[in-house]
Amino acid sequence: MSSTFFTAAPHWRWLIVAYFFLGGLAGGSYFLATVMDFFGKREDRPLVRLAYLIAFPAVCVCGLLLTADLGRPERFWHMLVQAQTFRPMVKAYSPMSIGSWALLLFSGCAFLSFVAVLAERGWLPWPPLLRLNPPALLGRLVTAVGALLGLYLAGYTGVLLAVTNRPIWADTTLLGLTFLISAASTSAALLILLGSFGGGSRDGIRALERLDASVLVLEGLAIAALVASLGRVAMVWLNGWGLLLAGVMLGGIGLPLLLHWRRPSRDSRWWIGPALVLLGGLTLRVVVVFSSDGL
Repeated sequence: MSSTFFTAAPHWRWLIVAYFFLGGLAGGSYFLATVMDFFGKREDRPLVRLAYLIAFPAVCVCGLLLTADLGRPERFWHMLVQAQTFRPMVKAYSPMSIGSWALLLFSGCAFLSFVAVLAERGWLPWPPLLRLNPPALLGRLVTAVGALLGLYLAGYTGVLLAVTNRPIWADTTLLGLTFLISAASTSAALLILLGSFGGGSRDGIRALERLDASVLVLEGLAIAALVASLGRVAMVWLNGWGLLLAGVMLGGIGLPLLLHWRRPSRDSRWWIGPALVLLGGLTLRVVVVFSSDGL
């Protein structure tokens, strides 16, 4: 049996699960917005704005969730600043330290893009804010940096788990990749749902649907590889959480793919597939966090 079974659990619960899920949505939505902003069509602009509007509130909630989960929430700033010297505290060897800074810096980029969209819509009547949007040079810089930080935020949570000494988490190196791919699928699904009601172009929505279908295939392969990489530990995991994990594979990946391939045209139940993808992404994080924390 793996030595990781003889370690103390961190007792993470729903606040951390919600942080992992919303962090993936924030980072994934911002990255998709940047890609569409740089390479998309003019008709995709409503979807771009929507994605930027999603990213900033989502990452703000992430910060609140992390702060609330601390034993002493008023000391949240100790993750970023040394208490004695008040100098920035960056531990390059610690995914938690680097992740805290990535969350802070990404929040800044997401905020700048958020207010730029508000200015573009006329809700903030200050023309200089429009320079924070591409194709302006400053806008390209902000969104490019934000997209890279968003990718990091979406995947680092899995890496953070992998560097612990807990069973399942520490027995594989594929959690970061799995969370990153899952963040891409759930973010695309959320944009499909909201964009369909918020004025997204039909071509843009269909492009997101095709992207989500491709990413779901990758997500299924990543989860299968994750289970295989656990070796004998996978038997313990599947014995306790196999049913929920099967639900992720079948209900959160397989069924949405089937609906996409069998019903390429829209009907009154078009929203079921994206909703199942979101539910599957949340359930995946529930399974990963609670399965190890409860051992």
